[in-house]
Amino acid sequence: MPGACAFDSAFSFGLIRGGHLDLTVLGGLEVDERGQLANWMVPGRMVPGMGGAMDLVTGARRVIVAMTHRSPGGAKIVRECRLPITSVRRVDLVVTELAVIRPTPDGLVLAETQPGVSVDEVIAATEARLIVAPDLVARR
Repeated sequence: MPGACAFDSAFSFGLIRGGHLDLTVLGGLEVDERGQLANWMVPGRMVPGMGGAMDLVTGARRVIVAMTHRSPGGAKIVRECRLPITSVRRVDLVVTELAVIRPTPDGLVLAETQPGVSVDEVIAATEARLIVAPDLVARR
């Protein structure tokens, strides 16, 4: 397709490790109150390796995590990650089907609720402590 390009793994890791990525969007298994992401190890499954997630979280200028708010096992936004973390770096934003959460040095800030979702519903679905932003956007 016009404008598309393909390249090998070595080139992609050169881009990532060279600090050439402005933004990455990754899936997540857990995010904790410090904004640390766990996304490379699925419990009970064979893990062939960590892949590029650690490089992406460490190398990109901005990291957005897109994930479901809960799993069948419970909350995915937790006080402390139970799974191995992907990087010690704090992610920049977490987007779920319930809310938009901004990790900060002070904790997780609930910045926006999705249409039809109340602040109380988000808090009830979240294990981690949330700071409700004074300018919270409640979508209707």
